[in-house]
Amino acid sequence: MLGTVCLASFSLAQCKTSRKNDLVLDHSSTVLPTLGIRYGADAWLIEFAPVVSDESFAIAAMIRQQLQESPLPQLREFTFSYTRVLLEFMPSHCPENAPSFQRINISSSDTAIKTLEVCYDGEDLDRVAKHCGMTIEDVIHRHSEPLYQVHCLGFSPGFPYLSGMPACLHTPRLPSPRLRIPAGSVAIGAGQTGIYSLPTAGGWNLIGQVRENLFNPNAPLPEATFLQAGDSVRFIPVRSFS
Repeated sequence: MLGTVCLASFSLAQCKTSRKNDLVLDHSSTVLPTLGIRYGADAWLIEFAPVVSDESFAIAAMIRQQLQESPLPQLREFTFSYTRVLLEFMPSHCPENAPSFQRINISSSDTAIKTLEVCYDGEDLDRVAKHCGMTIEDVIHRHSEPLYQVHCLGFSPGFPYLSGMPACLHTPRLPSPRLRIPAGSVAIGAGQTGIYSLPTAGGWNLIGQVRENLFNPNAPLPEATFLQAGDSVRFIPVRSFS
């Protein structure tokens, strides 16, 4: 079964070969321009965008749909980051050439929009407000206003890296990470926002809490994670969970 749990980044230390030219997006071609990097004996690391953007999110959706609807022969698992996808094949079945993907139309109706109620009572909410020169009410309004996109999951199982947070909310990480952060904590780390899916250490600013369980270790993939790469997320402020 193909896995869909996604990681935030990949190390190139395991790469045996790499093309040296930079990736340039060509919008006139029906084939998506990609940079293929052999990743060990049984995998290809495919770079599909040079930077994180709305376009990289859209391209990832195109590739993800093709992998799900027409899996590559002997493909064991695929794992997305912001601008890359790791294709892992069964032993001794990795293709000699990097796989390619088509530019296809993705309907907005194909994107799941998931709504999460947030109780904005995090212990760093005041710190974020002071850093941004806002009132707490302004922070809550600005943070809950956008429709966020889940680019990938990582750090811990089910932790979503969300794009779309307004630049005015960018807040440095804490000088020293906390040893334990409750699961469901909504947080801001520099220019990113996310939700801690498990009780873990972490250095992001805690601004609120959701009550949904973002990771169920007893469920099979992809049902194990409440959010999937490619989803859209809307936060709804609530005063409390009754």
